[in-house]
Amino acid sequence: MDLCVMIKGVSFFIQTSLGIFGNSIILISYANMLSRGPKLMPVDIVLSHLAFVNMMVLLTRGIPQTMSVFEIEHILNDTGCKIVVYSYRIVRGLSVSVTCLLSVLQAVIIAPVKRWTIVKIKEVKYLSLSLVAIWVINMAVCIAAPFFSKVPGTGKISKFTLNLGFCHVLFPDQVSYIINGFAVSFRDFTFVGVMVYSSGYIIRILYRHRRQVQNIRRSTSAQNATAETKAAKDVLRLVLLYVIFFGLDNIIWINMLTVSDVPSVVTDLRVFFSSCYASFSPIFIIRSNKRIQKALKCSFKRQQTSQPEVYVCHI
Repeated sequence: MDLCVMIKGVSFFIQTSLGIFGNSIILISYANMLSRGPKLMPVDIVLSHLAFVNMMVLLTRGIPQTMSVFEIEHILNDTGCKIVVYSYRIVRGLSVSVTCLLSVLQAVIIAPVKRWTIVKIKEVKYLSLSLVAIWVINMAVCIAAPFFSKVPGTGKISKFTLNLGFCHVLFPDQVSYIINGFAVSFRDFTFVGVMVYSSGYIIRILYRHRRQVQNIRRSTSAQNATAETKAAKDVLRLVLLYVIFFGLDNIIWINMLTVSDVPSVVTDLRVFFSSCYASFSPIFIIRSNKRIQKALKCSFKRQQTSQPEVYVCHI
């Protein structure tokens, strides 16, 4: 096997395996929290949703891409292509949508109480409606993909085709190709725009907060404010991670639109960067989230004790 192909295949395999493992840890940790204590906090609900979405990104894109690189043929039939492509397009859009929702939620949490009192009281209700709304939006935006998806043929690839390696998305004409690209791009840049705006608002609030509490030491209010500040900074790091990989993905995408013959290595590079957020975000979440860390330690100690049924964890 060619060395370049081997490097690409191993890279996709490591990326996919790491991401699935990390997102699975987050989901299992939150499942343990639900089984042992009260309901999850709004931020925990969004983070668990993000972990599920990112794991689905890797399952519907990372695994087929890895098999395609290793030239494992006949992975899917036409029906399988339609299901996988539609699922991937939805969860890819949900990845940016849920990250955007997380940044907006964190902005509401640290916002001045008087201005956002009503929103904070009803944040759980609004959160559920928001999650349903972004699912509906992404399902609607991606509705065209399954109709034009099929397994790669032996003939020449038409001009208006998205080549995913394991599947092709063949648009009938330039109009449908442009409309689909515009709808997806408009969705992505809209959510990224809202994400950046809410992140800027968080940074402004944190700057004001830092000036206000400089003389406060160990009071309860200061400790609570410090916890909120840390949580906000963790969200900002997650947003920054997404924006970096989103930027790399779109720089390559724009470059692909300007040339007639795109090398396969460029296509593979774009796929790799587009999956990096789903793969690396669990590392940031696990390292920064104390509740997940406590849940993992609790599970480990239960496995080590001689009577796990009587071992009580406080998360």
